[in-house]
Amino acid sequence: MTTVRIPEDWPTTEEEARAVQDELRERVILDEPGPPPGTGRVTGVDVAYDDERDVVAAAAVVLDASSLEVVAEATAVGRVSFPYVPGLLAFREIPTVLAALDALPLAPGLVVCDGYGLAHPRRFGLASHLGVLTGLPTIGVAKNPFTFAYDDPDTPRGSGSPLLAGSEEVGRALRTREAVKPVFVSVGHRVTLAGACAHTLALTPEYRLPETTRRADALCRQALRATYSA
Repeated sequence: MTTVRIPEDWPTTEEEARAVQDELRERVILDEPGPPPGTGRVTGVDVAYDDERDVVAAAAVVLDASSLEVVAEATAVGRVSFPYVPGLLAFREIPTVLAALDALPLAPGLVVCDGYGLAHPRRFGLASHLGVLTGLPTIGVAKNPFTFAYDDPDTPRGSGSPLLAGSEEVGRALRTREAVKPVFVSVGHRVTLAGACAHTLALTPEYRLPETTRRADALCRQALRATYSA
């Protein structure tokens, strides 16, 4: 487990954080197809918080994309690096997530975030932020549609409908299990929306949420518990 310190130049105010978002958003790449689904490696990242102690634990779990077997994993624990502000949540966890990724013994391949990419009020959620900082292809797969509108997809697995901010499509509501609530997929960096949806379906052979998210969620919670039991 890696212990993380907040970088000295990390934003401390909403104005500073929004300025960083504005700068980095210009670097998002949307015209690359990304890696083919089911090939290479795919990595899930997730975080767990202890709000009383102001601590966040991050996990990165690497799967073989074809078998969905775990091939590597790493965790990091640090102080929450920014106050809770809607639309700026990435600033609370990015340093710790980056530390978990850096601790992996091999390249992560595509990174799947439990959250948003372009489906974000400022079009720069965690998946986009992480992708720009690392240069890795990233997607966001969220449990809820945030503030965006969508029509319920058809019942069969693989059905989808646009996730809309007014008339702008910022992601896709995607049915990963028949007759089960969809997940909400958005591009982070260096992947198309069609590719992001294809990866999501490849990662959900049995459950609503991607295996990457399920594994990373369990591991970061375990890391948080271990911090206080050691």
